[in-house]
Amino acid sequence: MNWRNLLYFSKGERQALTLLLILIAAALLILIVYDKKETGGGDENQYVVNPSNAPVKKEADSASCKSITKEAGKPAPKPSPAANNQAKRPGKGRSPSYAKTEKYTAGTLVELNTADTLVLKKVPGIGSAFARRIVKFRDLLGGFYTVSQLREVYGIDEERYQALRNWFHVDTLYIAKLSANRLLYDVLIKHPYLNPTQTRSICRLRQQKGRLSGWENLQLLDEFSVADIERLKPYLSFSD
Repeated sequence: MNWRNLLYFSKGERQALTLLLILIAAALLILIVYDKKETGGGDENQYVVNPSNAPVKKEADSASCKSITKEAGKPAPKPSPAANNQAKRPGKGRSPSYAKTEKYTAGTLVELNTADTLVLKKVPGIGSAFARRIVKFRDLLGGFYTVSQLREVYGIDEERYQALRNWFHVDTLYIAKLSANRLLYDVLIKHPYLNPTQTRSICRLRQQKGRLSGWENLQLLDEFSVADIERLKPYLSFSD
């Protein structure tokens, strides 16, 4: 048997054998690199595992980072404008503070027909809501002719009225009267003391007579009681 023939390779066989050897070497290199990654690189690993199996940063690494930053003498980064704006905002769950309205001292008298909401809020027992309701009701009436009309403001019960009554007085010269002879139905009906039936009867009687001369005309109408007329007297005018 000729051994030279056994060890002889053609050109194509030699190229195939060389490629096979290269592939084997590459595979061995990949296995070595992968095995090093699996072992974690020894002391270079920056995490330890706590009892709950959660990765925790080594304290030594954290301390060394702080020390390096300090020794380098780098100034602390300035907070961004967005961070400053966030810091100025009121904290979550905190209500913004408002200046308290200074209240009047005992013995102060407030004129009920000229006081605006700012003045009314200085009266003990009156806040923003009640101040707005009082002004709105006063505008619908044309003005108060007695302090006792505060009872008719929504939300003011007898107990609250008794607490408020001594703070006010009324000047009836400020009452704006309605003309019973000139105003149309749409204007008269807005008054709190006139209902639709009463307003229609006034307009109908006015058409019949041409003009109303006074309260004696309304006293003849079934729609108006004595109490209704007394309540309306400060607000209706029969002059042209």
